[in-house]
Amino acid sequence: MSEDTVTGHPLAPAWLRVPHDAAELDPAVFTGQYARDASGCVTVDGIPVTELAQRHGSPAYVVSERTFRSRARRVREAFDAALEPLGVQVAVYYASKALLCTSVARWAVAEGLGIDTASGGELAVALAAGVPGERIALHGNNKSAEELSAALDAGVGRIVVDSLPEVELLATLARQRGTRAPVMLRVTPGVHASTHEFIATAHEDQKFGLSLHAAADGEDSPALQAVAACLAQDDALELRGLHCHIGSQIFAAEGFAQAAERVLALRETVAGRWGLALPEIDLGGGHGVAYTAADSAREITDIAGDLASLLAKALETSQLPAPHLSFEPGRYIAGPSGCTVYTVGTVKTVTVSPGVQRRYVSVDGGMSDNARPVLYDADYTAVLANRVSPEAPVLSRVVGKHCESGDVVVKDVYLPGDVHRGDLLVVPVTGAYCWSLSSNYNWLPRPGIVAVGEDGVPREIVRRESMADLLARDPGAGADTTS
Repeated sequence: MSEDTVTGHPLAPAWLRVPHDAAELDPAVFTGQYARDASGCVTVDGIPVTELAQRHGSPAYVVSERTFRSRARRVREAFDAALEPLGVQVAVYYASKALLCTSVARWAVAEGLGIDTASGGELAVALAAGVPGERIALHGNNKSAEELSAALDAGVGRIVVDSLPEVELLATLARQRGTRAPVMLRVTPGVHASTHEFIATAHEDQKFGLSLHAAADGEDSPALQAVAACLAQDDALELRGLHCHIGSQIFAAEGFAQAAERVLALRETVAGRWGLALPEIDLGGGHGVAYTAADSAREITDIAGDLASLLAKALETSQLPAPHLSFEPGRYIAGPSGCTVYTVGTVKTVTVSPGVQRRYVSVDGGMSDNARPVLYDADYTAVLANRVSPEAPVLSRVVGKHCESGDVVVKDVYLPGDVHRGDLLVVPVTGAYCWSLSSNYNWLPRPGIVAVGEDGVPREIVRRESMADLLARDPGAGADTTS
């Protein structure tokens, strides 16, 4: 059988197959909240997307509270089950940069998670949600004095220090308040994770963290220099432990294992030099999810089990007590919990080369509500959502309405041949980094977030923007320009 017969189209990527049934919802991507009702309409936790679009507009982000909470719970339970036999205590922080509003923060905390924030704005949302300060962490490679001050005033449980200058700044601010700042040092373990370069964060040549490698012979590494600086200012800084994060959307296990080994080795070095057994280690997040049939996401139980095996070996040869471990999943929880509902507009077919055509299906959103394809060359899939079609599938490219040729939502997908204006498409796994990265490019108001609650009732948890919202920020809007 030729490749073209397998893929069905010379422009299709090698992994994309012609579906036997274009209405089928691949369970690896369309997780348990999705189904089709008797009329053929896609439902989210039993609510037809036609109803959601009619009531809340299009495009719309739709999030399943049940799925979000169950995935958060599963992460916590998996790490607890794997590490408890080793006598290791575990904390899980939801990486709120993936998706954050007050409702989402409350869901995470209700499932026993803390909230990991990366800016003063994210910190403010977590506090507005009623999250206790001690269950919040603050990250960031360039925290301002105002952000650090807000964290200290809120009594956050940990401030992840990213540089030597930040050690000094935080100590000064803590002394002004007569308090000790709880510090984790973010270290760069030199791991080259298998992911897009823009979301790989543990190699040397990037902005995050304190390197484990010395800059010159005989000189301590930046990480060890930061340990020394914190201990020298013990009156203002309480050094809790070490933190690392190797990147995002990673499937391979090797990078996580290498990072854990190197951070644990640094902990041994600190104990040998200063006699201090750092009590906490944070190994970040970054575990990948399936966006298309080409992705093979690892089960969280396997991830936790691998880590437990590595830690058990490390503890056998160590004289130090087991550290308290923490993790920061974001995409793993939020990504599969959400989807985006779009309405189809223009449909056109273009000739790419003699005898080879591609169909472009334009929708009412695009890179303003999902920037990941243009930023990271990310792949998604889509289905015709408001009906089932008897027409044969056609290779299609789902594109947005922005004035950019790179405004692509789904690069390659087979959709029924009769998709037309007014149809609805659902793009799954948009719960993470889509709303967070959304913009008003071309002056498009940002969609709202509609949550289908555990009670089965859909409600807007972030209001859809209006044109009035956008104009409200322009002092000249509505001004008398005739004078």
